[in-house]
Amino acid sequence: MSLFRKKSLSHLLASAADSEKGLKRTLGATNLIALGIGAIIGAGLFVRTAAAAGQAAGPAVTISFIVAAVGCAFAGLCYAEFAAMIPIAGSAYAYSYVTMGELIAWIIGWALIMEYALGAATVSIAWSEYLNTLLGGRIPYEWSHSPFESFTDAAGTLHQGIVNAPALIILLLLTMLLIKGTQESAMVNAVIVFIKVAIVLVFIVIGWQFIDPANHTPYLIPEGTPAFKDQAGKVIADYSNTFKHGWGGVLGGAAIVFFAFIGFDAVSTAAQEAKNPARDMPIGILGSLAVCTVLYILFGHVLTGVSPWQDFVDPVKGREASVAYAVSAYMPGYEWLATAITVAILAGFSSVILVMLMGQSRIFYTMSNDGLIPKAFGELHPKFKTPYKANWILFIFVGLFAAFVPGHVAGDLTSFGTLFAFVLVSAGVWIMRVASPDIKRPFKTPLVPLVPILGVIVCTAMIFALDSTTLKVAFGWMAIGIVVYFLYSRKNSKLNQPGHTPGEILPNAKDFE
Repeated sequence: MSLFRKKSLSHLLASAADSEKGLKRTLGATNLIALGIGAIIGAGLFVRTAAAAGQAAGPAVTISFIVAAVGCAFAGLCYAEFAAMIPIAGSAYAYSYVTMGELIAWIIGWALIMEYALGAATVSIAWSEYLNTLLGGRIPYEWSHSPFESFTDAAGTLHQGIVNAPALIILLLLTMLLIKGTQESAMVNAVIVFIKVAIVLVFIVIGWQFIDPANHTPYLIPEGTPAFKDQAGKVIADYSNTFKHGWGGVLGGAAIVFFAFIGFDAVSTAAQEAKNPARDMPIGILGSLAVCTVLYILFGHVLTGVSPWQDFVDPVKGREASVAYAVSAYMPGYEWLATAITVAILAGFSSVILVMLMGQSRIFYTMSNDGLIPKAFGELHPKFKTPYKANWILFIFVGLFAAFVPGHVAGDLTSFGTLFAFVLVSAGVWIMRVASPDIKRPFKTPLVPLVPILGVIVCTAMIFALDSTTLKVAFGWMAIGIVVYFLYSRKNSKLNQPGHTPGEILPNAKDFE
């Protein structure tokens, strides 16, 4: 059997259309935009902005956001075409199965675990940090950090992490909400989105008057900037690498903040639950991307103007809960805003985790229906019609990462998974245009093949701008995925069932007109 056998598009759409057996179509365009913003505005804005500024870009993190947004715009246009044309759960995995074959689909499905599952883990870790800030540090370091993290306080006492308990708790609560239903989850998300966007706007408006121009000079981290060490003399930020200073640092910063943009493609995982996917999916994907890009650039400009970027490297100052720190330290009279921001961030992080968990469970649902992973992942709750077993399995997997892996490690791996998905989706649109030009496309990516090619180039460049450790771990994860495919998935694929003949990409174009 060919490693690049493709799923028939007619079979795919027929399965999606069976509403009695499949997921419920309950989401409109507004719900989808809210889902996108819910996923986008979270850890990327409140955590990764400061991380990118402190580790690579300095005040030029605003340019990093622009670079990342350009790459997202190219990929987003490609996602919009696919999501409108193939309105099923599964996102990039499902699109790759139709355009590039089973092996590529499996690879991207495996990579998406890094995007959504590790994305949820990363944000739950950030949620734990901000909860501890809100509670005045009452949660002991040992019970709010992974065993791979340690901290030496001013008294010289070493604190070693044991488990991140708050991260596990929020994951459990949101898993239970997702099992209850998609519409209920979307309603909760919409309320949270309104609150956190309002707080972001308040910070931008009030913080603008506290910008110190000196904090934006120099705008790029200069070459030769000395490494930053903690109180114990351990190096925690090294600027000697090409992607850690100057314009290389801008690209490195873009790779870090790219995590912030994973929300818009999470919208595509809900395509099978959209009421009118041909119209609503492009609106949801591109609309949420546009709104959040503008907010990101303004937010980054204000944050690095209010506080020196060096503070975002210092674990004693603003490395954790950086936004609340900047308000407390540099915006006198607005301490109440620091508290409001922390509460809004906790709510916002919750919506991000919610959308990430939903996206991953829908990808598992589709892969299970294809036979590539065990059927338990595709079983729907008899009452709520949600993939409840996939949600519980996902909780265990994500919970292990959230409890025992440092946030920056999971975050960088998430960026790799996201970028890799974007590369294949961009390439897939071009392949589909050449292989099946007559398919009805409710939304068309403009300037093909230029836009897909640029999407591939920009996203590939940001992959290689990630640090070498992240790349080694990511490629190791992908190697494990290849082994799993050949040991289990290939022989259990539904395309191996007797009487099933893999179809062409489009058996009959008139069926979709």
